[in-house]
Amino acid sequence: MNRARVRAPQLTGRRWLNTAGDLSLTDLRGKVVLLDFWTSCCVNCLHVLDELRPLEEKFSDVLVTVGVHSPKFAHEAEPATLDAAVDRYAVHHPVLDDPELATWQAYAARAWPTLVVVDPEGYVVASMSGEGHAHGLDVLVSELVTEHEAKGTLHRGTGPYVPAPPAGSALRFPARAVRLPDGAVLVADTAHHQLVELEPDLVTERRRFGTGERGSTDEPATFAEPQGAALLPADVAERVGYDVVVADSVNHALRGLRLSDGAVRTVAGTGEQLRRREGGGPALEQDLSTPWDVAWFDGQVVVAMAGVHQLWAFDPVAGVVRVLAGTTAEGINDGPAEQAWFAQTSGLAVQDADGEQVLWFVDAETSALRSLRRSPDAEPDREVKPVDDARMANVAPVAGAGYAVTTHVGQGLFDFGFRDGPAAQALLQHPLGLAVAADGSILVADTYNGAVRRFDPATGEVSTVLRDLAEPADVLVDGDTLVVVESAAHRLTRELTPANLRVDAGAHRVQRPPTDLAPGVVELVVAFTPPTGQKLDDRWGDPTRLVVASTPPGLLAEGAGAQEGLRRTLRLADGFDGGVLHVSVQAAACDGDPDTGEVPEFAACHLYQQDWGIPVRLVAGAPAVLPLDLRGV
Repeated sequence: MNRARVRAPQLTGRRWLNTAGDLSLTDLRGKVVLLDFWTSCCVNCLHVLDELRPLEEKFSDVLVTVGVHSPKFAHEAEPATLDAAVDRYAVHHPVLDDPELATWQAYAARAWPTLVVVDPEGYVVASMSGEGHAHGLDVLVSELVTEHEAKGTLHRGTGPYVPAPPAGSALRFPARAVRLPDGAVLVADTAHHQLVELEPDLVTERRRFGTGERGSTDEPATFAEPQGAALLPADVAERVGYDVVVADSVNHALRGLRLSDGAVRTVAGTGEQLRRREGGGPALEQDLSTPWDVAWFDGQVVVAMAGVHQLWAFDPVAGVVRVLAGTTAEGINDGPAEQAWFAQTSGLAVQDADGEQVLWFVDAETSALRSLRRSPDAEPDREVKPVDDARMANVAPVAGAGYAVTTHVGQGLFDFGFRDGPAAQALLQHPLGLAVAADGSILVADTYNGAVRRFDPATGEVSTVLRDLAEPADVLVDGDTLVVVESAAHRLTRELTPANLRVDAGAHRVQRPPTDLAPGVVELVVAFTPPTGQKLDDRWGDPTRLVVASTPPGLLAEGAGAQEGLRRTLRLADGFDGGVLHVSVQAAACDGDPDTGEVPEFAACHLYQQDWGIPVRLVAGAPAVLPLDLRGV
């Protein structure tokens, strides 16, 4: 094995969680160490947590996973927030709290998530970005175990993980609340993997749906971190045989719940995470990716497909799903639905306004409030339409022509804050839920600001209704009161709607340092080394695809758009000090002999992909090469 001998930098941070004390790489010598750079807001990071669980179990005596929590948002840098996230997402390995991004910078991480493998002698042997690396990690760890066992540098035995004391409460990190026709409230009890029907007092339980064990079975019913839920119209429910559609996030599925007897059945999704940038067809044959919320809109169930930054539609009667809006590019871009950019679509709410339905939604990662409605004089087209604008094209064209997307509050991937006033200047911080008030205004569960905010479409003003809440994940209008789901406090609270406050706690940008690049021509190079036993599948042409765009769009004078290959020459336009480069990459590798090029007829194939949003600063004399690791060994 010809690997570069690069000594791994030490692990530096504020404190350690899930251990008996501080750790160092010296303490872990003799083990294969997997550093997982993550942040608790990032849905792709949550995917990786689940991908790593089988590896941690398989190599429990030789592999130590260390989560390096390098926060994006200010709220995530608070110690209590990280404590809750480790509990919420069942993180069962040591975690280094890295609020100043010291270790992040030492390892030159550029994206959440980033994975770094350190061998038993303390040298970095691989770095990779994004999801889908479980198979390659399995192969690499096996190789390292064989190599270092032969050298005598591998030490088997238990690792340094020490679980935190279990916490008990009736609800654990509830996510959504839905009012039932008789006044009861149905709650997604996310960390208990159940749905709970509560009396209007919000405390007394009527019944629970699901055994409480993490799973994906219909009988007995099990869930895995259910998030959103939506009531179907009575006539539709009668036809399909269930009343509620549930966004079962970690199972990558939609589930149908019949309230009369508690029967549950899977209605969309295969249980596998969607890896491709396209989809649609029979609902039970289509992979999904972390559905976060659902709502009945315009004769269909709209799904906030957080894992691929899109909105999807599910027809429960026909049993089909399709892409409704979004290219899968991550960011803010308005206009025709098929060309829109989203960033971790989360809560949904529907408004009937002047005979027209409007779908309001929040994008958590851009701290944005947005809406989707029919375009003037256009009917929704159920057929897939091509994307004409190369800058907007990511990988696949999408359906949804006839709808248009508008951003009302929100400025971009790296801008957030707590500021009221005109919508163009107002700021949110990672909102997850919302509701339509009786007066037509939109109430936003501004999760990381611990507040409920109000947007008035008539005036374009943002104000604060409630504050000092514990990570509100949803808000429900119930008569003249508001029901707030305080996720981090494990409770629902009923609040009278107070007079509006006026808040300006300032604006923030993500503290992640920008990458300095030389003005003018820059070479973008994505490193990808297939795992042992795989080769790039070039039987039908180049199996790689690279998509590049920028914010602002004018930053890229040349090099934008989608093309094959893992290299691109970019020309950064004059007159800009910096901006954000949006880079999306895919590479397909199949099981085969990399030396002979032979690929078995029925070889298993693997799709590797990652999206980067890279803040850049143009500085004379800075590097003219931007290297990125999809999978660098």
